[in-house]
Amino acid sequence: MEEPSALHRGLDIMAVGPALWLGPLLLFSLWEGSAPVSLLRRLGEHIRQLQESSVLGLSLSQEAATLPKEGWLAQLLDPFNTSDRRSFLQRYWVNDQHWASQNGPVFLHLGGEGSLGPGAVMRGHPAALAPAWGALVIGLEHRFYGLSVPAGGLDRAQLRFLSSRHALADVVSARLTLSRLLNVSSSSPWVCFGGSYAGSLAAWARLKFPHLIFAAVASSAPVRAVLDFSVYNEVVSRSLTSAAIGGSWECRAAASTAFAEVERRLRAGGAARAALRAELGACASLGRAEDQAELLGALQAVVGGAVQYDGQAGTPLNVRQLCGLLQGGGNGSRLMPYGGLRQAVQVVLHRLGQRCLSYSRAETVAQLRVTEPQMSGVGDRQWLYQTCTEFGFYVTCEDPKCPFSQLPALPSHLELCEQVFGLSTSSVAQAVAQTNSYYGGQSPGATQVLFVNGDADPWHVLSVTQALGPSVSALLIPGASHCMDMAPERPSDSPSLRLGRQSIFQQLHTWLRLAKESPSRGGV
Repeated sequence: MEEPSALHRGLDIMAVGPALWLGPLLLFSLWEGSAPVSLLRRLGEHIRQLQESSVLGLSLSQEAATLPKEGWLAQLLDPFNTSDRRSFLQRYWVNDQHWASQNGPVFLHLGGEGSLGPGAVMRGHPAALAPAWGALVIGLEHRFYGLSVPAGGLDRAQLRFLSSRHALADVVSARLTLSRLLNVSSSSPWVCFGGSYAGSLAAWARLKFPHLIFAAVASSAPVRAVLDFSVYNEVVSRSLTSAAIGGSWECRAAASTAFAEVERRLRAGGAARAALRAELGACASLGRAEDQAELLGALQAVVGGAVQYDGQAGTPLNVRQLCGLLQGGGNGSRLMPYGGLRQAVQVVLHRLGQRCLSYSRAETVAQLRVTEPQMSGVGDRQWLYQTCTEFGFYVTCEDPKCPFSQLPALPSHLELCEQVFGLSTSSVAQAVAQTNSYYGGQSPGATQVLFVNGDADPWHVLSVTQALGPSVSALLIPGASHCMDMAPERPSDSPSLRLGRQSIFQQLHTWLRLAKESPSRGGV
């Protein structure tokens, strides 16, 4: 990443031309035959990129003045050490198309554990909410992700500057610097938006810096860190029975039967295991138990991904489609659900442009040990580091009632922290506890935060789903999946999702009216 003007002046803003829009399209070609990567994270990135490319199609025909502007901020690598003046360039985007006045509100869209492109300030909220209030929309990419990776690579010595606390320090610095650069009034209210981990950051920015951040909308925000995230599969299992999104009890039973058949063939070995390997896209021999666990984890991600991203533009499979494959003709044969799971795998691999569903454990570890930034921008090494040092979030299925395989178990996830970063199980557990102590878990104590979740999303159980008082609201949208409220509106959106977006609008209206009546509360 070379930006001479940004290095010399500290920050720079430039118009985005068509060439810069090629990034998302290039990523698709880079994925084919690519190295091991978390399937759930790849699904999320795939959906984000498709939505980004839809922005591309709409925007290349627009006047250049309406396109977002890309800029770079010089941020301190270690903002907590005044004697360390090393810096890196952090990317941001600006959409001032609807900005009515210097006193207008600023909607700050925070990036999370991946790249943040111009679509973040163009479609979906907060961009869709900006016209009503004449708001300026800014998107801030998270340090160490996308193009905001400091020089020096991703070795462990460098990654110690990657944490949610460092990210919040970047928010503060960006808030103060961009106010001056863009000539934003000191009375303008800044509202943070974010989804998933970035949703937690939005809530925590208001919690820790209420004098700078006026309010926050936190979508699908897992504010409670947890080591063993077994509840994830409990929600997946429940969602597979939900008729509202195309599930049924028969579908859940078919999923259980399919996984049982996979495990039977793995135990049988020989020709059965070899055929399984070819049919399910396993690029490891499956002779080792650890490689079998990698496959079973990837299969769980196929099912979990259909639930987590149900109904979203770009998702390879939704729940209704997955259940249709698993149940097939409904003839009761144990081979029918397995055949449906095999078809589901083929659909996902085709849509993602991948040859392999899973790799050997050794290959996965080797790839996660690579300290050079990866061109795909998915950031698996960085996110693994954050789970090992802050959050956990390790999805398991060890409860006997879980309909999927009990592998991979929690020790398998924790071993990655040891194998890749040399971090012990006890240190990971301690880090998770410290995160909850620092931020407050599901009782964060912040005011003027709206938590938005969908009850079909497995992550909602780690968020705030009930109001914690008059100034901390919660919205639980029936049938909605992960961060669905943030996506661009579509004709197929459910009535409950439309109503949820109206509720977000009304909450913002209440807050911003309060800021207008008392300008001193809006900013500094």
